[in-house]
Amino acid sequence: MNRDQVEGKAKDIAGKTQRKLGEATGDVEQQVKGGAKQVEGKVQKGVGNVEQASDAADERNRNRDRR
Repeated sequence: MNRDQVEGKAKDIAGKTQRKLGEATGDVEQQVKGGAKQVEGKVQKGVGNVEQASDAADERNRNRDRR
């Protein structure tokens, strides 16, 4: 896993926790902030996934070119 994947997952979990806490206490502001943090985390994790796939493709192409 790369840095974006790890940080994105952490934000997703923190946002989910914040959103659930807001639901439990009836605090709409915390629900919204938590949901936004979840989305941010999912996007960041997605960026990390794309980077990882791109790196793997680059490595595969370098190996193919060596043959």
